[in-house]
Amino acid sequence: QVQLEESGGGLVQAGGSLRLSCEASGRTFSRYAMGWFRQAPGKERVFVAAISWTGGSTYYADSVKGRFTISRVSAKNPVFLQMNSLKPEDTAVYYCAAGVHEGSRSEYEYDFWGQGTQVTVSS
Repeated sequence: QVQLEESGGGLVQAGGSLRLSCEASGRTFSRYAMGWFRQAPGKERVFVAAISWTGGSTYYADSVKGRFTISRVSAKNPVFLQMNSLKPEDTAVYYCAAGVHEGSRSEYEYDFWGQGTQVTVSS
């Protein structure tokens, strides 16, 4: 079992930045690919970004490409999501997830999830 915990969310003005972190504990974590998803009020959870277990490959949703950067220090902890030039439409609960399918954009291919952290971008 892998436990994931997100942190770093908060309230920020449009154009600002936030960095989310995802810490893992439990069984061997280093071989898992990681993803970030978000869920806005009344909407489905959607893919944001993903990174391979080595950190060598990254994947982004078109809506965040060029503004967000996913990274990991090593094959272990932690995984970061640097969010720049934030927009009100980025407001959502952000979740990190771990799975064995590198670069997957489907939430169903991730095995472990955190509880989420709220990001609110004011206009």
